[in-house]
Amino acid sequence: MTEKKDGFAPAAAPHASTAVHTAEADIVAGETSIPTRGESMPAWQARPKNAEGPLPVVIVIQEIFGVHEHIRDLCRRLANEGYLAVAPELYFRQGDPNDYADIPSLIEGLVAKVPDSQVLADLDHVASWAARNGGDASRLLVTGFCWGGRIAWLYAAHNPQLKAAVAWYGRLTGDKTLNSPRHPVDIAVDLTAPVLGLYGAKDDGIPLESVETMRHALRAANAAAEIVVYPEAGHAFNADYRASYHEASAQDGWQRMLAWFQQYAGKKSDKKAP
Repeated sequence: MTEKKDGFAPAAAPHASTAVHTAEADIVAGETSIPTRGESMPAWQARPKNAEGPLPVVIVIQEIFGVHEHIRDLCRRLANEGYLAVAPELYFRQGDPNDYADIPSLIEGLVAKVPDSQVLADLDHVASWAARNGGDASRLLVTGFCWGGRIAWLYAAHNPQLKAAVAWYGRLTGDKTLNSPRHPVDIAVDLTAPVLGLYGAKDDGIPLESVETMRHALRAANAAAEIVVYPEAGHAFNADYRASYHEASAQDGWQRMLAWFQQYAGKKSDKKAP
């Protein structure tokens, strides 16, 4: 296995000095495991200390790099906002993203082998686990980043119990494969939860034409969704551990996400992003 540097996935290198580490004084965070389809799926969870009553739940869906330090820190940030945040290792059957030293080999060797149907079923088990472990099943939310941003769109058309989703720079269109037979543009008509999409105008991998195609599909479906495009941001603009980080766009997106969650799950928060 390739050694992780500072908890970040090797394929995500080089790592920037702007990486944020959120304090844990007011939260409880750590590894856990979630039963799913006869197996035990590793996951990271974080929640506020001494919480009273069931907590609103945010499932945090990983980037292509898996549940490394950035995703764990996002869980810590959400826990500080009063949520039970849980990030499942959604590649665990196919392999370990830390075994790959670069993005092309990671995508070819692992990510492309993970079926959407498997991921969506595993997320259902995460939701069930959360409801049994201090979470409020009636306030189920999801957010995803990059690879996980695409999955967040799909999950909003999959689980009718989901209250809202926020998709950060998730691919909207693409070639269809056996493992990925549909993309967000194909499921706009099937959305059962409102989705906020956060995108960068300078994202070379998600051209603005595909964003406009998605907007058209959402309007045609009369879907409860909104897409925000940040003019100065590229792909992975929330990834503070990478050179792609765009602080102003990331902080605005974070506040929009919290407001979206509050609107649809009743969670009040006036805290600031780190």
